[in-house]
Amino acid sequence: MREQIRAVIEQHARLSVPIEAVDDHTDLFQAGMTSHASVSLMLALEEAFGVEFPEAMIRKATFQSVAAIEQALLELGGVPA
Repeated sequence: MREQIRAVIEQHARLSVPIEAVDDHTDLFQAGMTSHASVSLMLALEEAFGVEFPEAMIRKATFQSVAAIEQALLELGGVPA
């Protein structure tokens, strides 16, 4: 799951550092992701994992790191498409 999350981040988060420089707990916003890019990332994650993030989960902390995204997807029962 983490590899697919990383692939989606690499394509949609517009980080200012290579995805290889990001560990599972790196703050993606500090790594260059903007709030606009986080929306693109959220939509791409929904498509890639067949989930829909409920309004209560649409907050900065949900998309702050690879680990946070993985936890959110696990809570939603997301599986790679």
